Amino acid sequence: MATMYVPLVLSLSCLLAPFAAANVTIYGLFGQTTVDPNAIQTAISAAPSTTSFVTVPGPPHYTELAAYNPIYMLPPPIPSPAPANQFSIGVPTSAQLMNGLSIPQHGTFFGFSIEMSVANQLIGTNGTTLHPQFLNFMNIVAQRAGAVHIRVGGNTQETAFLVDHLDDGKMMEKDKEDASNPTSTPVLAFTPELLYMMANVSSLINARWYLGIPFNDTSNFRFQIAEQGEAILGDNLLGFQAANEPDLYGPHGHRPPTYSPFDFFGEYALLTQAYQADGNIPVKNNLIAPSVSGTWTPEMVWNTGFVEAYTQYLTALAVERYPTDNCAVIFPDPNNPPHDPLQELPAYLTHQAGISITQQYTNSTMLAQTWGKPFLMFETNTASCGGFPGISDTFTSALWGVDYALQMAYSNFTGALFHFGGQNVSYNPFTAAPTNQSAFHQWTVGPIFYSSIFVAEALGQTNTSQVKDLFPNNGNDQTPAYAIYENGNLARMALINYMTDPSGANDYTATIYVGGSGFNEPNGVPASVKVKYLLAPSVSEKDNITWAGQTLGARFDADGTFKGEENIQTIQCDQNQNMCQVKVPAPGAALVFFSDAAQQALGPSSTQTFSTSIITKTANTVTIDPSVLATSNGQNGKSRVSQGGTSQGGANSAPQAAGLAPGAAVLTCIFAGATAFLRMFW
Repeated sequence: MATMYVPLVLSLSCLLAPFAAANVTIYGLFGQTTVDPNAIQTAISAAPSTTSFVTVPGPPHYTELAAYNPIYMLPPPIPSPAPANQFSIGVPTSAQLMNGLSIPQHGTFFGFSIEMSVANQLIGTNGTTLHPQFLNFMNIVAQRAGAVHIRVGGNTQETAFLVDHLDDGKMMEKDKEDASNPTSTPVLAFTPELLYMMANVSSLINARWYLGIPFNDTSNFRFQIAEQGEAILGDNLLGFQAANEPDLYGPHGHRPPTYSPFDFFGEYALLTQAYQADGNIPVKNNLIAPSVSGTWTPEMVWNTGFVEAYTQYLTALAVERYPTDNCAVIFPDPNNPPHDPLQELPAYLTHQAGISITQQYTNSTMLAQTWGKPFLMFETNTASCGGFPGISDTFTSALWGVDYALQMAYSNFTGALFHFGGQNVSYNPFTAAPTNQSAFHQWTVGPIFYSSIFVAEALGQTNTSQVKDLFPNNGNDQTPAYAIYENGNLARMALINYMTDPSGANDYTATIYVGGSGFNEPNGVPASVKVKYLLAPSVSEKDNITWAGQTLGARFDADGTFKGEENIQTIQCDQNQNMCQVKVPAPGAALVFFSDAAQQALGPSSTQTFSTSIITKTANTVTIDPSVLATSNGQNGKSRVSQGGTSQGGANSAPQAAGLAPGAAVLTCIFAGATAFLRMFW
């Protein structure tokens, strides 16, 4: 059978299959994988116009999907004593006069990680059926950053098999050899259609991809995904992760309990030898490793001589890390007691949150520079096992995400991928409508997606941005700030206020001085600056979040397009005094544009969008063991031992009943003149 590529113009298609809707019930913390229509409509109609809060200790209780949890928690009180609400920041105009700047960073720094087995829930159902909401969301970032980087992989890549075709034209299918074991890993069969789907996304928006090579069988490496990935994705392929969290192979029973970094070193020798010998893989220097999760430190791998031995094959070095986990509520472990979200909330509203993670990798980022390798945070988010309700799904995560990403950039990471789970997790950057609700509901945007927009605009598209943590206000944890230098001069500044105070008493005003005699250079304050604000009424807000006055919508109301009028504020500066005064509400974040070039390169006032009209139905009815919900696709170090997955369709999620067709999804995507690639056979 011969294969060729022909242009395909994506056009309007709305195919309604006569499937009967039925609920898929999951028992446990995260509720159901499809929503009870009556319950969700009641929750929407009963939602008060003002925020309500949980005020007693203990995990919030909610019996529906975690992605749509309507419970709010009381924001932490203002610290006593409160931080100063008037303080000064002095910076030079020239980067040469600013000590401790990061390496040059790309606008694509903030990327995304999608578990391989749920790609059909987010991206599309096949190469010609793409979810336009996904295109819209990702294009918001791509048009600001220059491109968007997306990983499709994770735990499920380790047992994935590429096959020519599947029954009923499906793109992927899971099977459990032992469905009675709720923690067993499903074998994921997928067709080249997955790769064509990704290629078609890249033909419409500037998306570039990471994939993963299975590492579960070192006697027979399955390189088909590399062979066909190179052929189909071409220059839109960034690299292949080879081994996902190898430090957990022993604890999870995929290797002997004594499996060590030296064992991993030996297995990587087998991988690279086979990789080199495969004549169908034209590019040999695009592997990413070691992707350890915290059970091993990177230094334990470096000390084996790993980089020196395999440098010719490595395009980047990587780790994976979450600040904490939310696993123990479902999977009791005496060594990992449950975390109360109410007690955890304040830890996310502090500058130290990002520092405490990144400082563990400063030695590795320095070594990566000496080795000439990028250093990636290949998977992260607010907390493993789906995040925390009331934290991961609130404005808290938006502020935390901005601070954490800029702290990683300052610490010389070269990129960070924020993870997606299913509808039964709290931390998603955005979530598709439940299958039995998509006829009348849109998608839901997660607050952390706003972080990706902020960071993309903060770093810009020149690929010369250098970041400096300023530690203003005597280093107060509630009021962090970063300076961003571009092409050797001050371009932008990011200011964050973690406090919640509707009275305005804890809004702060930063008086910013640029250049001047203190730096032995001319005064550098411009006549005016432009400011974009990331705002919400409270750190506990879930829906009413705006970026420069625009919102992506509330729950069930997001299609990846902005709503409202854009509001970019102009603040007049005092050039005689060489100062600008910028106010930052409590809570909120401000992105200040200083240089003429930065102001001229403000994010697009409009973004190319794709028409959105998706209908999905499902005929499946299964019951899932609650212990399968113990972990997500990424977990936190040693707590990730012998546990199941919480992402619907994820690595360790429930088995699919034999003979049942998965939910059907249909794309509507109108894009005049755009072309994609479709295979034709004869």
